[in-house]
Order: sequence, then structure tokens, then C-alpha cells
Amino acid sequence: MDKQKVIQYIDRNKLFSTEDKILVALSGGADSVALLRLLLSLGYICEAAHCNFHLRGAESDRDELFVRHLCREQQVPLHTVHFDTEREAKERHISIEMAARELRYNWFEEVRKECNAAVIAVAHHQDDSVETFLLNLIRGTGINGLCGIQPGNGKIVRPLLCLDRKEIVDYLHGIGQDYVTDSTNLQDEYTRNKIRLNLLPMMQEINPSVKESILKTAEHLEDAAAIYNKGIEETKKRILTQEGILIRALQQETASETVLFEILYPLGFNAAQVKDIYRALNGQPGKIFTGTGWRVVKDRELLLIEPLQEVVKPDLEIKEYDYTPCFVIPRDKSTACFDADKLRHPLSLRLWRQGDTFVPFGMKGRKKVSDYLTDRKFSLLRKEQQWVLCCGDDIIWLVGERTDNRFRVDEQTKKVLVVITK
Repeated sequence: MDKQKVIQYIDRNKLFSTEDKILVALSGGADSVALLRLLLSLGYICEAAHCNFHLRGAESDRDELFVRHLCREQQVPLHTVHFDTEREAKERHISIEMAARELRYNWFEEVRKECNAAVIAVAHHQDDSVETFLLNLIRGTGINGLCGIQPGNGKIVRPLLCLDRKEIVDYLHGIGQDYVTDSTNLQDEYTRNKIRLNLLPMMQEINPSVKESILKTAEHLEDAAAIYNKGIEETKKRILTQEGILIRALQQETASETVLFEILYPLGFNAAQVKDIYRALNGQPGKIFTGTGWRVVKDRELLLIEPLQEVVKPDLEIKEYDYTPCFVIPRDKSTACFDADKLRHPLSLRLWRQGDTFVPFGMKGRKKVSDYLTDRKFSLLRKEQQWVLCCGDDIIWLVGERTDNRFRVDEQTKKVLVVITK
């Protein structure tokens, strides 16, 4: 291995300096072992972090023992943690791969802060970047997913991206350093392994230098993506509001479906969902699309975007007062006043329903709540969040909006019930 190439790569990408402490993510596999040994040989101060995910039975414990022995031999402080990864994935309804990734990186950051390390070094290399390119191509992540793995992302750095797997293994053999092999890397259960074990060998039969070709393509796409992303950001300024996307403005943009994809994909909407949303732009309002943690609602003029969350029930403060000439009825929408003697049933709070009616303050006839909200030009999302205060079966207040005229304070009132939203 050409160590100078690694030094130049670290310096060129400004990953860290010689004075920095490095926290090395150490699995025990060839890549991470080579990373640790290489950084130590270059004079860097290192600590190591190892996660036991308990996914491979005795093999997981074997890896931990190997890592402990290696760090003791190299006099490197080691941090370890145990995770019940399967339970975490089940409770959160995510894949085991995703659960392991989130657990790992969250814990790495905690350890980095504790040991005062500048960065977390992970052992991704060129082959990983090629596999990521193909994986994202298959998933349809757009141009940004085809730029390969980046040298750094926040506190995460990848000093070995200038090397391929063969160079790494040859380096370990050259210094007489052993490592452990994850048996699941020899199986094709996961998509990445299928790419590594099946797809890439087939591609190499067609073009023996296909890995180099993919890396060069990813490099070109990185430059193209910089220009592309600048255009996307400028477009967002023209079409985005606090509530969502202006439909007409979006449709006037060049490559409007691609713009929509770049806005919604990071929110957990896949390419097929984005296409369905795009097709619905000229349809009737009310259609709802749900992604991972977000949803999009087709409204009249907007594509409304909001995080998936429960509608928060308002906290009400209720007090009763004698109605005297000195009493001043508040005029703000967060406060409602009623003739206490007209309220003959218990009060209850709920979200409005289709078919609900009330008599708006100052009017005599009934009005549908749905019509009132439409007249107020409320969005579909805002309508869903409208609470009503009821006395028995009667709505007495559209909370934060308007009271019912039948329960108003008048010249006959003796006691006033005041309701305030906190």
C-alpha cells in the first residue's frame, strides 16, 4: 500500500490534522483493522469503538474478543457497547440494517464527545463506493445518490476511500495482521451483498475495469450535481411556502416532476410515490400521500407538507364569574364567553366531524362547520386540526375561531363562563 496516497487524500479533503484525536469505528473486519493500524503507523492518536449487535450469535462475541485483543496489543483505548438490534428494529418498525446503522452512529457520536475526539473514522473504501453507486441506481435515488460515498460528512470521515479492497487486504498481509470475516458478507441475503457477490462479477465479465469506470462516472456526476443542486435550490425559493408547494408555480418550472422528486425524496417518498403525487396535481383536492414520517395533501392551490404527528388537544382553562356592568368581554380568539345558565349539559372537547353544524355568533341560522372552515379558506390540514367545544350534543365554540350565538352573553345573563385556550 502507498501510505503517501492516503496521507495526500486526508490532507486534500481536510479530514483531520496530525494533532487531532481520531475515534476509529472498529468492527474487526479487514477494512476497519487496516484503518486502525494505518492511522497508528502514521502517528495519529486513536481510540476505538466497537458495537456488538448480537445478530450473528457466537460470531458477534468472537468479533468483540478479537477487537479487545487487538486494542490491548496496540495499546489503544477501546469503547464497547451491546445492542438488542432485532428488538429495536421491531419496536420502531424499521429494517434491522437501518436500526443497526442508527444505533451505531448515535453511539459513536456520544463516545466521540466523551473522549474528546475530533472525528469518527469509518473504513469505507472504493469498493464500498462502487456498491453504493449501484445500490442507489437500483433504488432510484436521483443524481445525488450517484455521486458515490463522500470523504466526509460532519464528524464522520472516510480516510480509505482512495484504496480498494485488494490494497487493504494486501497491506494487512504485508504487516502480518489478521482480522475476522463476517460470514454474512459471504451470503447474498442483503441487497448490497447481492451486488458485491453477483452483480459486480457479472459486470466485470463484460468490462474488467468496470469499478474504475463507475468511480470516474461518480466523480463527474459529483460536479454535475453541484450545478444541479444550485438550480434546485433556486427553484425551491420560487415555489415553496411555509405550508408546502405552490402547484401552479411548480408546473411552470422546467422539469417540474424532477423538482418535486428532489423536495419529497428526502422526506421519505420514493420515486413511484412522487410520480403519483405529480399525476394528482390537476386532480380534486383532498388526496393524501404518506411517506416515512411525512405526508403530502393535495389542496386547492398547494401541495401541503407536514410531519406525521398526532393533533395536539388544546388545554382549556374554565372559570365562572358574576356578570356585572364592570365585566369586559375579551375580544381575542383564544377566549370565549358564554351565559353559564344556558349551558345545561357537561362540556366536552373533540375534533369536528362531517355533518357538524352550529349557529355562528351574530347569526340566526345554522351553518355547517365544513362550510365555515371553507369560507375561512382553511387548508385541509388546518381543517383537520379544528377542535370544537360541546355542551351535550351542541357545539358552543369552534375553538380559537367563533362561538355559537345561542349561548352568547346577553342582557339577561347573570353568570359568565369564560374559557381560555392556554
